[in-house]
Amino acid sequence: MSDSGGPRMTIPTQLVLQLLLAAPERERYGFEIGQDAGLPSGTVHPILARLEALGWVSSRWEDVDPGEVGRPARRYYRLSAEGEPAARAALARAHRPALLYRPFPVGGQA
Repeated sequence: MSDSGGPRMTIPTQLVLQLLLAAPERERYGFEIGQDAGLPSGTVHPILARLEALGWVSSRWEDVDPGEVGRPARRYYRLSAEGEPAARAALARAHRPALLYRPFPVGGQA
């Protein structure tokens, strides 16, 4: 977690938040989030668990019979009412273009 009480704003965390913010009312399942964000499942699910622990994301299990649908039940995630503004603010703080690219002076001195 960061000093402000939010998650560490790693690039994968930012990608997940950006994806969820693109359609905050939409529920998505973990594998779908990973595919759309270009991240592996092993990265996405821990991020979603941290965001849920913070109250930024809510989740629910799909109510299906796995035998009838031919696959395991999916866990769906979406931003919570508190999570949407928190995610927007965290992303705004994380995006500091002046810090992302800082050319070095001629001669290679930092």
